[in-house]
Amino acid sequence: VQLQASGGGLVQAGGSLRLSCAASGRAFNNDYMAWFRQPSGKEREFVARIKWSSGEAYYVDSVKGRFTISRDNAKNTMLLQMNSLKPEDTAVYYCAAGSSYRSMVPRTYAYWGQGTLVTVSS
Repeated sequence: VQLQASGGGLVQAGGSLRLSCAASGRAFNNDYMAWFRQPSGKEREFVARIKWSSGEAYYVDSVKGRFTISRDNAKNTMLLQMNSLKPEDTAVYYCAAGSSYRSMVPRTYAYWGQGTLVTVSS
């Protein structure tokens, strides 16, 4: 299984970015996929998750109303649309897959992408 994250970059506060996570090697059917982020010097934290089969989505409070997680079944790709970005959103963003649970805990996800850096300037 491979997860390939892309789409990070440098953006000014208030701007937008869209992250993609291309998955290959297996079908995720009833699994949950998620985005986590890790600011420099801090712990990895949950951002959002989606159930592959139904599209059921859940967000951490700090990104609700600004970020949207979705999936493209035909392309086996998970997306994270990030709007109204803030400097505190600056982090390396990781996609994860393969959890059977509605989980916000990194260790419950079996597969991880390599991370993509998002930098929001003030």
